[in-house]
Order: sequence, then C-alpha cells, then structure tokens
Amino acid sequence: MNFRGTISIKKEKSILFKQSYGYADVANQRKNQRETKFATASAGKVFVAVGILQLIEQKKLHFDDTIGQILTIDWQQIDTTITIRELLTHTSGIPDYFDESVMSDYDELWTDYPNYKIRSSQDLIPLFIHKPMMYPRGAKFQYNNTGFVVLGLIIEAITHQSFDEYLKQHVFNVAQMPSTGYYELDCLPANCANHYVYDEKRQRYVTNIYSVDVKGTGAGGAFTTADDIEAFWEALLGYRLLSKEMTDEMLRVQAGNDQDHYGYGIWLTEESIPYFCGSNPGVSFMSSYDVNTKTIVTLFSNFSDNVWSLHREIRESLS
Repeated sequence: MNFRGTISIKKEKSILFKQSYGYADVANQRKNQRETKFATASAGKVFVAVGILQLIEQKKLHFDDTIGQILTIDWQQIDTTITIRELLTHTSGIPDYFDESVMSDYDELWTDYPNYKIRSSQDLIPLFIHKPMMYPRGAKFQYNNTGFVVLGLIIEAITHQSFDEYLKQHVFNVAQMPSTGYYELDCLPANCANHYVYDEKRQRYVTNIYSVDVKGTGAGGAFTTADDIEAFWEALLGYRLLSKEMTDEMLRVQAGNDQDHYGYGIWLTEESIPYFCGSNPGVSFMSSYDVNTKTIVTLFSNFSDNVWSLHREIRESLS
C-alpha cells in the first residue's frame, strides 16, 4: 500500500483494523505506529465547538450573544452583531484569513507574514481584521476559518484560560484522550510524526514547518492519535461531554447548501453520518462515526495522502 499514516476501524468495542504505514521521521526511519501523534488541521474545529457548547449549557454563553458583546477588539469593518450560532455554522460572513474558495495552498499565507509568529489565536487577528465582510451575516453558508479563531478567542475571554488549556481540561481529559494537544512545532513532545510536503525545486520531501502555524489555533491544529479520536467519539455519543439534547443539536443539520451539510462544528453526510476532517500541507485526516452500526473509521496521513477517497472505499466495503 502506498498510503503513509494510520488507518483504524472500530465497531462498538471491537477493533476491526488498525495499522500504520510509512515513516513518522523519514531521515531516522522511525515508523508510524499506533501511538504516533498526527496533526489534524481543521479537524480541531469540532473540539472548539464542543467547548463553546459546554459554555452555552453552563449559561456562560448564549447562541445569540454577539462578538461585539464578548470581545473588546477594534472590529473595523466587521459586523459586531455576528452571533455565536453564526460562527459555529460558517454563516457569519466574517472575513476569512484563509479563504479556501480563492486560495489553494495554506502556505500562501506566510509570504508576507511569517508562520513562526502564529502561536495563539490572537496572533492571527492581523491577517483578517482589516478586511471587509465577505457577505452579510447569516446570508449563506461558506466554510470559514476565521469564525473558529474567534470562537477560540471567545473561550479564552469567558474562561480566562487559553483555549487549548480549557479543551485539555474539559474535553480531552474528560474523554480520556491523553495523547491529544496543541503543540508547538519547534518543541514537539515524544511520538509526534513529522509531516512532509514535496519540494518540486529540490525534488524531495521536506517537513512542513514553514508551511503551517507553529501552534494550532481555534481554526485547527491539534495533534492526536487514532485511539484518542475513538475515545472522543465514544465520549461525545455517550453524552459525557454534552447533554443528549445538546449533542443531538450538534449532530443535526444547522446550515449548508446542496453539496454540504453542517451541524455545530461538524460535517454530516447525506445519510446524516457525522464526520470531521482536516487538510494542510503535509496533513490529511478524516474520521466518521456511523451512528447506526456504531462504527468509527479514522485515517491520518503525514504526507497529504488522499484519506477521503480511501475513507469512502472503506465505508463502502463495510456497508
């Protein structure tokens, strides 16, 4: 198999398949293994969404609270009446620092603004604060990274903790995800994979350390393992992170268009199977939970291999 990364399939309490391929560290030929921590790019939005929904359940936030009420930022041209609900559902119209409809490569961001400056959600503000609204708030669904950066900032404003410390305490620890966290690329902990991009000029693979944020933000960037992702699904669907009522709302279609269906921080297939995924230079990830068969399919790649196509093939073979 040409795939490089980890594939895991779990049905209820039984592991149907769990295998790792390729190298976590090419130069030292350190292989990817079950305990290897992989980056997940935008998949981290689901963790931020859970954190926000927890605060709403605790009455510390409300869906209709606005960014202008919560954050003391000079919003310039940005509509200060954008609500929490609109941020959660990508319907806010807030200017996107990485607009995937017009930008193809995430590393384009760092041409004028070095990626080593990005070590918190706050550090991304200069990349969008001067831009106009993309469309009037609530007018349509359009995937938006800035919205979840702002949600990360809202967690920090309400809890007086960094968003990743809050998520560690109230999401990762509760779900028993000991290998999940937001780590800085220049001081990664043990068992983290390097992530590789192909350099056409040098005709070889190089690490992605100059292509992505040094540390993840509200928009994504968590490192985790297949075991931890499975623990997350089980905690979420076991109602240990949120009430049943809020979990059901999270996994119900809240926004979308003809092609895409979105809950709160999570995607839904046409069959209403929830999944979350992420892609950055050197990073691809996807995990789904079939609520009917209680089957979790999770794929990581540290070489940007096509996890989406392989995920579809696996799901079709299981049906």
